Amino acid sequence: MYEVELSLMRRFGKSEDDILRVQGNLATTYNLLGRYEEAISMRRDVYSGFLRLNGAENVKTLHEAYNIAQLFVSLGRLEEAKRYLRSMMHATRRVLGESHDLTLKMRLLHGQTLYCDKDASLDDLREAVTTLEDVERTSRRLLGGAHPNVRSMEESLRQAQAVLRAHEARES
Repeated sequence: MYEVELSLMRRFGKSEDDILRVQGNLATTYNLLGRYEEAISMRRDVYSGFLRLNGAENVKTLHEAYNIAQLFVSLGRLEEAKRYLRSMMHATRRVLGESHDLTLKMRLLHGQTLYCDKDASLDDLREAVTTLEDVERTSRRLLGGAHPNVRSMEESLRQAQAVLRAHEARES
């Protein structure tokens, strides 16, 4: 359905912004269908389109970078996810602020990529824990402790702390 919609939008000269939105929906659908390489390719196209239209410091561009990183994480391609997150996290914090939902989601995902990496260094794991502590604390202040997103962040923090403790125990 999205492929047909995309074709019609192109044929009838819809705005590039609308076309990019439908391409993003199509990328999500490809991912759900297990068509991962097509999903990644489409996500990159959408990111490039928003970058060209709006610049690197636009919320749509930043959100699409997050979508790409999230897709890489779900496929276990953590190094690629880290590259996208590192390149966009600082811009997201500067443009949207420390308390913006997208900033918190990017930082959470970055912390998760660090502690989920089987080759993570002790410094990476410490950075993951520090990042997740800060994200959890900020989210708790903004959303309250009972919010499901905060509970999910608490769980990520607990997992990162456990991985760090295990790594420290192996080192000593």
